[in-house]
Amino acid sequence: MKHTLKLSLTVLAAACALAACKQETGAPAASAAQSASAAQSGAKDPAALGTPEQQASYAIGMDIGRNLKNLKDQGVSLDLKMFSEAVQTVVEGKETRISPQQAEEVLVAFIQKEQEKAQAAAQKEAQPALEKAKAWLAENGKKEGVKTTASGLQYKVIKEGTGKQPKPDSMVSVTYTGKLTDGTVFDSNADAKEPMAFPLPVMIKGWQEALPMMKEGAEYTLYIPPELGYGDMPPPNSKIPKNAVLVFDVKLAATGEMPKDAMVGMPPPESR
Repeated sequence: MKHTLKLSLTVLAAACALAACKQETGAPAASAAQSASAAQSGAKDPAALGTPEQQASYAIGMDIGRNLKNLKDQGVSLDLKMFSEAVQTVVEGKETRISPQQAEEVLVAFIQKEQEKAQAAAQKEAQPALEKAKAWLAENGKKEGVKTTASGLQYKVIKEGTGKQPKPDSMVSVTYTGKLTDGTVFDSNADAKEPMAFPLPVMIKGWQEALPMMKEGAEYTLYIPPELGYGDMPPPNSKIPKNAVLVFDVKLAATGEMPKDAMVGMPPPESR
């Protein structure tokens, strides 16, 4: 039983790692609940499976099966005949065809290969959006009042401010609305009673460049290219697609020195 549990954990770990890399790169994955519901038709009383040991064995098989089904749905091909042979060999205490160290090396190489495949597929999927973003920015840069910096950031001054300018490591208080180029609003605090305060170093690169150009009281519209925004890794569950141009209407209310503990627990800028 100890051998079976160890093998189950190994397979589950490998399956979870592969599933995670697929999900991070945008590949659809069936949820455990969906897989379970698909297999629950005709479900019976667990006691009908036999002894507690037989019930547990079946449950472990279901766990492994769900993960393997998840991988299959994502295009990862596994040989169930070889899988079953390995399980039986290990459980019966017989000599395996490869050593445990070789098995670990095989799994690492396989996971790496699948990750590379998933990343390549994600990049191919995101490329048209990147080309569309470049074309949109090229046209937008020709519009009256729109300025483009060396980095590719575009901005339009709606109103100049007269107060202090933020430093790269300042705290900023802003009112903003974030939109896509089609006008879809993905984030806003425009209806809040007070501006929202942020440590500037944790913001996306487009904000880190634009905000120090503004003075307190200023209002700018920012047009942030993908490489200065979220690129091909937008926030999970957001309305922002991969390689999207981000349009922000920003009002800088105030700026000041950042408290010493402001960065505690904050993720690095590239993850924001």
